[in-house]
Amino acid sequence: MTPEELKHCNGRDGNPAYVAVSGVIYDVSASALWPEGNHEGAHQAGEDLTEELKSAPHVRAVIERFPVVGQLQTAAAAKPQAKKTPVVPLVILAVILIVVVIILAL
Repeated sequence: MTPEELKHCNGRDGNPAYVAVSGVIYDVSASALWPEGNHEGAHQAGEDLTEELKSAPHVRAVIERFPVVGQLQTAAAAKPQAKKTPVVPLVILAVILIVVVIILAL
């Protein structure tokens, strides 16, 4: 799931309440502590809370109890990969060209 897709999972208007922590997306929808996707007035579902969790009054294991629903794509993972040209066909082409040059030189 991309960060943009995660934003829609904010717990409002019938949407599920998902939060991301260290690349893992958790479903907090069923928690009474996340009504309408809001936790204690300090955190909103639909966001990456990795940094916020570092200063939370509870341990990380609390969030890890919620169901995992996916992985958060990083910007690098979301970028399309450039196509790599296979090396073997280029080597074969180079050998053929060398042979042709040698034949023509004779």
